[in-house]
Formats: sequence, structure tokens, C-alpha cells
Amino acid sequence: MLLEEEVAVNTVVTLPKSKSRARRMGLIPLIAATYFMVSGGPYGIEDILGGAGYGKALIILLLFPFLWSFPTTLMLGELASAIPSEGGFYVWVRRALGPFWGYQEAWLSLTASIFDMAIYPTIFVLYLGKFFPAWTTGSRSIVWELALVTACCLWNLCGAPAVGRGSVTLFVILLTPFAILTVLALLHGPHWHERATAFTGGSLSTAVIVALWNYMGWDNASTVAEEVKDPRRNYPLAMMGSAALVAISYILPVAAVAYAGISIEKFSTGSWTDAARTLGGPLLAGAIVLCGTISGLGMFNALVLSYTRLPMVLAQDGMLPTWLALRNKRGVPWAAIIVCGIAWAAALGFRFEELISIDLILYGTSLILEFVALAVLRFKEPDLPRPFRAGNLFMACTLGIPPAILILYVMYAARDERMAHMPALLFGLLIALAGPVFYWISRKCWGHKALNESALAPSGD
Repeated sequence: MLLEEEVAVNTVVTLPKSKSRARRMGLIPLIAATYFMVSGGPYGIEDILGGAGYGKALIILLLFPFLWSFPTTLMLGELASAIPSEGGFYVWVRRALGPFWGYQEAWLSLTASIFDMAIYPTIFVLYLGKFFPAWTTGSRSIVWELALVTACCLWNLCGAPAVGRGSVTLFVILLTPFAILTVLALLHGPHWHERATAFTGGSLSTAVIVALWNYMGWDNASTVAEEVKDPRRNYPLAMMGSAALVAISYILPVAAVAYAGISIEKFSTGSWTDAARTLGGPLLAGAIVLCGTISGLGMFNALVLSYTRLPMVLAQDGMLPTWLALRNKRGVPWAAIIVCGIAWAAALGFRFEELISIDLILYGTSLILEFVALAVLRFKEPDLPRPFRAGNLFMACTLGIPPAILILYVMYAARDERMAHMPALLFGLLIALAGPVFYWISRKCWGHKALNESALAPSGD
């Protein structure tokens, strides 16, 4: 058993060679897919403005790329270029800390995905309802949310390149109205005054939590490393490129509407439509609403690509039923997509605030494990080829401190948030503590089975 665990730790999971080189994403589709895994445009940051006002919101949006995005993308750039394996962060943590902690990393990420993925159909329906109110009344909203889940799962069956190319198209369509909005706001002239910048009594902690949620998810792109062209080169470039695009697409529209003097009063999810109507009339407002549905679609679609590779790799490692590793002719884990889609559909209906709090708690814990893996691998495998390095040894060991502090703040801020009739923090803790139990169950049920041949194949570029 010890030998088997050692093999599991030190091998990486690859697709069969005939499939792994046939269809891969290039750099631009990878940047676009990563953008949607993290952001999906300025939609969702309205609550930062409502909670903090323009001034504080701009400070938060400017600081968080340095405190959160920059350390995370550096860590991911090093690990993804050094170990470009299907399963991404799960493989890194398993290699650094062993099978138990690798499983916990996958457990935290997959359980977080159940709550994370329920958010995007909600955003889709919210904006669709602004365009066609009668379409989303009553139970019709759930029907649309289920339709989105189904459509994205079917889209993903076409393979990673299809998702990447689609993300490029959606990216261009999504940001075009905001580019127009920004230009019109700047042409409107300087009207930065008290009414535009006044703090209206919202929660600053809510603004911080929403900002973190809007800047999280960089590691999600790592799980499809073997479906990416030249991952050792393209992952660091994609991380830096998408980080810059996310920050710019948040900061510029907020700064522009503040400059134009758009009132901050009652600014919440969906308020970009009102700002667009004020500056550009009903046509621009309609475009913003339409692109709100594209935002929800693009984020959900890109994250299906990411999350569904985890059950597949766990199945290949003998930690889940082997049928979850079944793939179609395009190398897509169709069984994992179906199971994950059902789980995500079951979480529809929770409140937005509940979903964000529990998502951040679980995701944040998994992210800390990735920073630990970065530092441990520097000591454990000092000679591991690292085409991209996240600074010297001291920097690699301390890079995760700012994100960890922010994660602890989220946990503290969530102390009064309720989830399933209990504090969200306690709910998240119970889910995390279930990880070791399911690890034991997985070892008992499937751990005795031999690893899939593809798990024993050498790593490829």
C-alpha cells in the first residue's frame, strides 16, 4: 500500500497521447476562458459600490489585484509551468503533501463548486428578467437556470478548444457595451461630487467579500493543463494577461461612472443598466442587460470545463468510481460532466449572499493548501524544472500571507451569515471536516483498484 501511495504522489495524470495532442487550447482562448473562470465582466461588482461608495470601492478594486490576484497568479504560474498535469491544483497538493491532502484539496474545490456554480444561472436569470420580465416570473426562473446548466454541459462535450474559442467570442461581445459606457462617461465631463461619492450606509465587509469573490478563481484553469498547447509557456502568460484584463474591466467602468457623477444611491446588482440608460439611452441599457446574460453563460460554461476534470482525475487515481473517468472521442469526461451538472442543479435556489460566503470559505481554504504546496515543493523538489518562478525561496514561502489574511477576514465577516439554519462559518467547517471521512470511504471502496494506465504515463508538454 505504501508503494502504491508513493506512485500516486509522484506520477501525473495525462490523457492518452493520441488525444492529448489532437485538440488543445491556444494562449488567447486560455486567457479568455480564465477571464470567465474569474470574472465575467463588471457584473457583480455593483454591490461593492453600494457597500463602500465610489472612493472606497476604487481603493478596494485597486488594492486587491496586488493583495490577492498577483500572489495567486505568481503561484499558479510556477506550479502550472512546472507540473502541467490534468487535475492541476489537486495534482500539485498531492505531489507536495501526499494523497490525503491532495484529496482534501479536491474535496474543498468540488464542494465549493456546488455553491459557486449556483450563482451564475442566478445572474443569467436576473438580467434576462430585466429584458423579458414575463419570461422569468415564478417557476420559470428555475426552468431557465436548468436550461443554462444543460446547455453549458452540452457545450463542454465538444471539448476544451470549443469552450476556449467560445469564450473569446463571448469576451468581445461582453465588454463592448462597457467600453462604450466608459467612453460616454468620460465625454459626459467631470461631475465628481458629494452625491456621487457619498457612502449610503452599506456594509464595507460586504464590499470586501464581494470584491474577493470577483477576483477569485485563478487556479480553475489549471485543471485542463493537458488540453492546452505548450502549457509550460502559456500558463504564466495567461495568468498575467487575464489578471490585467480583469482588473482593467472592473476599475475603468467604475472610475468612469464616478467621473460622470452617476449617483451611488441604491447601487446594487443590475444597476449597470440604470447607469447605461442615463449615459447612452435605452439602446445601451438593453445591450448591458443582454450582456449580463452572456456573463452568466460565459462564467458557468468556462467553470464546467475546469471543475469536471477533478472527478475524472480522482477516478483515474482510484479515489472515485472508474466510470467517472469515461471520455468521449474528444477526450471529454462526459460522465463527470453529467454528475457535476446534476449536483450544480440541486444547489439552485440559495440566496446570493449565502452562496458567496460559503463559496469563499471553502475555496479560500483550498487556495491556502496550494500556497503551502508551492513552498513545500521548493524544499522537497529543488531541482524540479521551473520555467517560471514566483521569486526566490523567501518570496515563495511568504507569497500566500496576504491572501490568507483576506480569507481569515472573510471567515470572520461570515460569522453572522446563515446557511442551512446555522452560521455559514460552521456550515463550511462541517463540509471541510467531511473531507477526511470521504477520503476514508474512497480508500475503502475504490482505493484497492490499480491506477489507470494513463495515470502512469509520463508527463507531456
